[in-house]
Amino acid sequence: MHNLTLPLFLTLGTLSCACTEVQPWERGNLAKPVMAADPLPLQSAIRQHNYASREAAGAASSGASGGGCGCN
Repeated sequence: MHNLTLPLFLTLGTLSCACTEVQPWERGNLAKPVMAADPLPLQSAIRQHNYASREAAGAASSGASGGGCGCN
């Protein structure tokens, strides 16, 4: 039982820190494009399309048929 108490308290402590409210003056920082999971979604989509067009294995991930010639 003693071996389980430390991980339990560490897990509960970590989860309790994540449940905090965002203050009004902090919301501006969190709304910046840099804080997004993908700050440049259009550029990422173009790079993914180029990679899928050039790689033969890319057709399985993008759902499109075709080879590496880019003529999908």
